[in-house]
Formats: sequence, structure tokens, C-alpha cells
Amino acid sequence: MKALAVSLLGWMLVPLVALAQQPAADLNTITSITVNGGTVEITGSKKPDFNSFTMTDPPRLVLDVSGAVFQGVDEEQPVGNGTVTGIRTATYGTESASIARILIGYEREVETDIQSAGNKLVVKVLGGGGNTAVAANTPAQPQGTAEIASATNTPTGANAQDAAKAAASDRDAQDKAAKAAADAARADREAQEKAAAEASARAKADADAERQKQEEARLASQRQDEERRTSEAAAIAERKRQEEDARVAAQRAEEERRTAAQAAAEAQRQQQAQAQASAKSSAEEKRAAAQAAAEEKRAAAQAAAEEKRATAQAAADAKRQRAEEAQAAAQARREEQQQARASAAETRRQKAEEARESRQQRTVASRETPSRAASQGSSARESGGGQTSSRRKTMTLVGFQQQPDSSRVFVRTNEPVRYTVSESGNQVVLELENTRVVESNNTLPLDTHFFPSAVSRVEAFAGAGHTVRVVIQLKQGVRYQTRQDGGLITLDFPRPGR
Repeated sequence: MKALAVSLLGWMLVPLVALAQQPAADLNTITSITVNGGTVEITGSKKPDFNSFTMTDPPRLVLDVSGAVFQGVDEEQPVGNGTVTGIRTATYGTESASIARILIGYEREVETDIQSAGNKLVVKVLGGGGNTAVAANTPAQPQGTAEIASATNTPTGANAQDAAKAAASDRDAQDKAAKAAADAARADREAQEKAAAEASARAKADADAERQKQEEARLASQRQDEERRTSEAAAIAERKRQEEDARVAAQRAEEERRTAAQAAAEAQRQQQAQAQASAKSSAEEKRAAAQAAAEEKRAAAQAAAEEKRATAQAAADAKRQRAEEAQAAAQARREEQQQARASAAETRRQKAEEARESRQQRTVASRETPSRAASQGSSARESGGGQTSSRRKTMTLVGFQQQPDSSRVFVRTNEPVRYTVSESGNQVVLELENTRVVESNNTLPLDTHFFPSAVSRVEAFAGAGHTVRVVIQLKQGVRYQTRQDGGLITLDFPRPGR
């Protein structure tokens, strides 16, 4: 029971807090533990940093690798090769300070050699190590006692008693070793806890200092905002005061001007009254006559000025109207020239397009399908595409294009594809075999009813059996022509009335 207690105590005493805080991304990842006879190889992702100690009853070697974790390694690996009984693994600590423990069990007490080679940790059993260990744990007997026992043929009971004493001494030594290990582990744990507490205190102090700095910065910013708001309020108040002063000054000046005008008018009125009172009736008549003549003269001059001004305004209006008419005529000439150039360019483009289509028709004449006449209530099918690969094709584009004398619906695929065309009434259906639609935009309907075209709507669907159906709705049944050029399939519909 004491041996079992020592075993459990040695296995469970592990550090609670790592002395060196390492980032999780820098851990040593142990990926394999292999056993070859008495040799155990432990392979990791970096050079191991380890401590080791031995345990007895049963014999074991414990390796603690700092800053390490296991990946793909079993927790218990039975061996039983005559030297190694088995291997057990466990991980302790936190993610950033993990300790990987490897416990190696032996059939007997052995002497080991532990070396690190690169990313490997190699544990070898030295020859005769087991006997050496047993001799080291057996209490030494005086040479004289051994000789006496051999000479006098000491009974078996005495040997058993010596063995029991040796076992008791061994257990006492193991108890002392376990106690020493427990004390050392406790001291180590206390030191680690103290270091962790100091680190936590430092971190807290740093955090408090950072918070204090942030609070000071916030208060400084708040003070600056308050000062800015105060300055702005003072500027606004000063501007309002200046505006009020200017308004009051202007009002005072206006009042003074009105007062002066009223005084001048009153003085003039009084002078006129005095002149009228002192003047004789004849003078009044002359003045009245002169005033009337002056009024008539002024009215005539005013009428002449008004007539002259009206004449000048009419001339200016006529001149402006002539200028506007000339500008409109020039604009009309420019627009006619632009339309003529656009018409000529369109004619050249149409001729080039017709020549290109003529060349394409001569090139792909062998792949053209005959024209089909659409009739109300009837159904017709045609197919094309020739030899194609067995790979699944992708429809990359469906579109509508106005030609000089027809409307074109075109479908583009990443490579040539077999297809069939069927019609029923005012509907034409193009089916692409072994084809799919990847982009959802290619399934959006095309509304073309407002074009001068026989086509009113085009829409693509993902059909059953790895097919794509392109449904073309017509305003009225017309003849159409289908052709395929590589990964491009076109259906040309003549415009109504042609």
C-alpha cells in the first residue's frame, strides 16, 4: 500500500502554473513515442526542454517536457517486451504553459541514459543497469558477517529476516524519497504560485496604469472639447453682440436721417407758405402758368424718353431673337451632321457585320441547321453539336442582340455542346445536353418586348438530367435560323413584317 501511495503521489504532483509563459503557437508538439527493445524515442516539433526522475515499486522513469502537448499519441501504450512494460502519457498546465508527462514502466530496476538529439528525446537502458540498481537499493552488509554466515551455514530463517529488514529499510527509504519529492513539489508549486501572483499583480498594475492614462487622456480631451465649446459660445455671443450693435447703429442713423428729412421738409413748407402769403395774385397766376408749362414739358420729355426706350428694347429683343434663331439653326445643322455621320458609321458597321456573318456562314455551313417555320399549335425538333467531349459543360452567358434585319438570341458555353431545338406555337425551346448553370445571373429573364423584335422574353432554367433549357417566347410565329460556332449557339429571328 505504501508503494501504491508513492506511485499515485508521484503521478499526481504536477506544477499548477508554468514558470515560463509561452505562446500557444510555440508549443513543442509530441507526435510519436516508439519503443525498440530497451530504447524509447520521443519525437516532437522542436528541441525538448525536460526534467526526469525515477520511481520504484514498480520501477518507472518519469519525463516532464515543458511547453509541450501530445498529438496523435495514445494515453496508454502497453509494450511487455521483457524490458519495458508500457508507456503512459498525460498533459498538465494551461494552453500557454503546458507540460507533457511520459511515464515509462520497466520489468525491473534499470539504469538509463537520457539524451536529446534534435527534436528527439532518446531514453536507453544501459547494460547491467538492473543488477546495478538492485545492488544499490540492497542494504550493505559487513564483510565479516557475510563470511560468518557462509562458514556456519546460517539457517534460511535468518536470510528471510534479513530480507524483511532490507525490504523495511527500502520502504523507509522510499517513504523518505516520496516525502522529499512531495516537499520539493510543494515548494516548487508555492514558488510558481508566488511567481504567478507577482505576474498577475504586475499585469494588474500595468492595466491600472494604462486605464489611468486612458482616463487622463479622456479627461484632457473632454477639457479640450469644453474649452472649444466655451470658445465657440464666446465667439457666437461676440458675433451676436456686434450684429446687435450694428443693427442699433443703423436704426439710430435711419431715425436721424428721417428726423433731418422731416425738419427740412417742414422748413421748406414754411418757406413756401411764407412766399405764397407775400406773393400777389398775379405772381401766383404766373407761377401757376409756369408750373403748368413745366409740367407739360416734363410730361412730353418723359413720353419721348419712354418711346425711345421702348424702341430700343424692341430692337434689342429682335436682335436677340435673330441670334437665338441662328444658334438653333446651327445646332440643327450640327445634329444633322452628327446623325449623318452616325448613320454612315452604322451603315459601314452593318456592311462589315453582314460580310463577317457571310464568312462565318461559309465557314460553318456544314454545322448549320435548316430553317424551321413556326406554326401555331405544331411542334418541331432539331439537334446539333456533332461530336463533343464527355465532360460536363457550363453555360456562361445568355443574351439578346439586335441585328440590322433580325433579332439574335445567343448562348455561350465553355466548350461545344450537343443541343436540341423544339418549337410549339409562339415558343422556342433550346436544350443543352450535359450542361449546367453556375452563375445565378444567367437564370434571370430577359424582357425584350419593347424592342422592334419578334422575341418578347428569354429565360434559362436548369432542367432535369443535367440539361439547361433556354425558353424563347415570341410575339408571333416567325422563321428562325440556328447555328453553332464552337462554344456559341445563335438563333436569328427576322423582325416582324420582313
